[in-house]
Amino acid sequence: MKFELIPILDFIEDLYNKPRSQNRFKEYLFKLQGNSKDGLDLPIMGFNPMGKEHALQKIEELKYLEAEDIIRKTLNELNSKLNNQNSKTIKVVLNLADNLGGAWTNRYATDFDSKFKINALVARNFCTPYFWTSESYHKALVKKRTLEYAYRTVYWLENVGPSTLEDHVKQEIFVHKQIGNTSIQGKKKMFDTIQKFYEAYRYEDEYSVLFNFFYGDAASSSLGYPTYGIKEVNGFDYAKKLAS
Repeated sequence: MKFELIPILDFIEDLYNKPRSQNRFKEYLFKLQGNSKDGLDLPIMGFNPMGKEHALQKIEELKYLEAEDIIRKTLNELNSKLNNQNSKTIKVVLNLADNLGGAWTNRYATDFDSKFKINALVARNFCTPYFWTSESYHKALVKKRTLEYAYRTVYWLENVGPSTLEDHVKQEIFVHKQIGNTSIQGKKKMFDTIQKFYEAYRYEDEYSVLFNFFYGDAASSSLGYPTYGIKEVNGFDYAKKLAS
């Protein structure tokens, strides 16, 4: 198995410099789907095809940082570490989701899907590290984000996709063990709270329960989902703690 970057920032920058029109949308759609209305030629679903000036600015910031070069180097390092007989080539495409000005996407729901609902991508040998218009970018972030999404793809190729809460946590434990990203924050009593939540719902597969565990009460409330007292420490923190 190896990971290979497919550059996309030049195309998106050129797209965003064009008038926001039906022609722009059609150009984006053709890049996404190719000649098939139901196809997936290139996984750029995270981009807002009608992105405004702030989205263009973030593309320019990523280009100035040379984010795709960082991703390429990160993948080359990862490829040298992977030791298996799988001949797959996984194509990696950076995605920038617009969670500002225009609210093209909900940050939390889209983040969940990009990490846990990737069967269609994996089946087509794609991997899509997500970045956000609300973020400040730096080299360490780009490298960490790339590795996180790459190892989620590795996990899906070696395991059945997650269903229950326990499955989802196992995936994130695997990711953080691989990249050594186990620094955690939070008071002990808050970890006690989420531990109890996990023990009570570990075999649950209801979306609203999974969502609350990983993103907390504020995110759940914003979408009208039930809340369970997840506040200062969320499921990603919990997975990091177990990974350490």
